[in-house]
Amino acid sequence: MAEVPATAAEVKPYLDICTLCHIVWFDCGEFTALPALPKRPEPYENIPQEAREKLALLESKIAREEAQNRNFGDYNPDTWWEWVVGILGMPIEQNVKNIRSAPLVTWCMAAAITIISVYAFVALPTAVRDFGLIPAHPERYGGLTFLTSFLLHGSALHLIGNLYFLLIFGDNVEDWLGRWRFILLIVCATLVGDVAHIMGNASSNTPCIGASGGISGIIAFYALKFPHVRLGFLMRVYLYFRWISLPAYVFFLFWVLIQFVGMWKQLSGFSNVAALAHLGGAGVGLVFWLATRRGFELSRKGEKSQEMLDATAEAKRLSRAPHAKRYTDVDDLAADALK
Repeated sequence: MAEVPATAAEVKPYLDICTLCHIVWFDCGEFTALPALPKRPEPYENIPQEAREKLALLESKIAREEAQNRNFGDYNPDTWWEWVVGILGMPIEQNVKNIRSAPLVTWCMAAAITIISVYAFVALPTAVRDFGLIPAHPERYGGLTFLTSFLLHGSALHLIGNLYFLLIFGDNVEDWLGRWRFILLIVCATLVGDVAHIMGNASSNTPCIGASGGISGIIAFYALKFPHVRLGFLMRVYLYFRWISLPAYVFFLFWVLIQFVGMWKQLSGFSNVAALAHLGGAGVGLVFWLATRRGFELSRKGEKSQEMLDATAEAKRLSRAPHAKRYTDVDDLAADALK
């Protein structure tokens, strides 16, 4: 045992500490003789009332979003276009994450697909025959049909559906990965999806077109990177309509299940939808997520809401001179929010 002074005061109690196990032994009255720890100020104690109210409202909003993330819920659309999207069977992002920069690659890709697909609608059968990907002849034009088939679509609804998924999911994925890695994800997902389609239909002479193989990689990466983002859906059973809200990971599980059913129908000859290409592209999205999930992070530790950081910055602005002490208090609050 060793005797160690408990405080820096001249008159101090000495504590007995075991040098092997470091257990502290208190004699009678020694624990109560120790000085009390100073009270730590509350985080909101020295910041302006306006900033305190903003942070309290934000914490309430975050707690409500976290509660929603643990449960299925209802969704109430705010605009007419959401009803149109819902009737078409497509999801709507609810708690959309802020992005740092404009998704230029996503926008340029959507514009290129739109222009080329609409132009091809003038003579669609000829365009599909000449520039679609034919599994039995993938070497046509030196393999260029791997690219040209990505830019063509069979109908306006086919085009609108792919563009919608590209735009609502692509901006977040591009923002997180960065432009060059985002391009690499789409290229790899498209090529792997095409190869999967060829392997399942090696002798087919039916041209395959559409960007859904590459977009499937985006969908998979999005659902795995942002699993708790809420997506609204319009559920339709005959004349019964109801909006529901699902986490992105639940949507992705349903989507994968549908693709496996589509793969069985495709291989059995009951469907012309290239479900194998979708699964191949999604597999690339999974690989990219596994390769990058511990790498470069855009969000701070614990993926705290960006809104908390914005509110903290606003609290700083409100707490500026002559109250210099408030700077420290707000900085401490920001650090606590990110722990």
